[in-house]
Amino acid sequence: MESEPTAELIRAQLRRLRLAAELTQEDFGKQVHFSGSQISAIELGQRPYDRLFLKRADEVLNSDGLLLGLLRIAELHGQPHFLRPWLDAERVAQQLRCYHPTLVPGLLQTEHYARAMIRADDMFSDDEVERRLAVRMDRQAILTRPNNPPILIAVIEEATLRRADESFRGIMTQQIGHLLDCVKRGGVLIHIIPVEASVHVGLDGPLTLARGAEGDWVGYLENQVGGATIDRADEIATLLSRWEGIRSVALPKGQSELLMKEVMESWSTI
Repeated sequence: MESEPTAELIRAQLRRLRLAAELTQEDFGKQVHFSGSQISAIELGQRPYDRLFLKRADEVLNSDGLLLGLLRIAELHGQPHFLRPWLDAERVAQQLRCYHPTLVPGLLQTEHYARAMIRADDMFSDDEVERRLAVRMDRQAILTRPNNPPILIAVIEEATLRRADESFRGIMTQQIGHLLDCVKRGGVLIHIIPVEASVHVGLDGPLTLARGAEGDWVGYLENQVGGATIDRADEIATLLSRWEGIRSVALPKGQSELLMKEVMESWSTI
């Protein structure tokens, strides 16, 4: 949920943009598929808005994504306190290294895959699932930003790519295709740990590392109830050593791509 000051700012900007466009609430409402009274209620804070509404409003008002951008900022600042230092490090990283023993890293997840993973927690309402999904998708924008995007190196378990029942097969096929597209686009390197490597140091848990412009490293460790940002030199040294242990059992780039294609084809033909 957006904070109240940010919600007020979004409503104020919505009204300012609408008036600048010389649109009545009724005329504007028709263009975004709302009634004039509904627009009035949104501007007065008597009715909530969602991402779809703000996206339509930005398009109609030619606001260059201002309203949706404000919502994204509010959502990022609304993240738990333990996550905020990591988000700051991730946003300015020159290189990212990601490993998870059971999942595709969040920065490489498709929308369908991410939604399924978030929805697996039945404590989340549908609205909360969609909010978390939107934040996750927005974070991926760092990989395609026009100025100095980070290099992402991801290590993924072959078993992760092969874990899918019949209902999940289409999502998994699309997800692997997305991984291959990311590699082809450039800026992303993916290495697969084959199932034969049954025991290695990475099985202790997921880890992510970010290297800043000055060469400094920050780490992030997640768990069932939250996560921790790591910046102490001795702990970073340990994580870098663990990363090298994980990377050492993964296949080279070319072999990893061939294995991903093989797994994707196996899901497509079953």
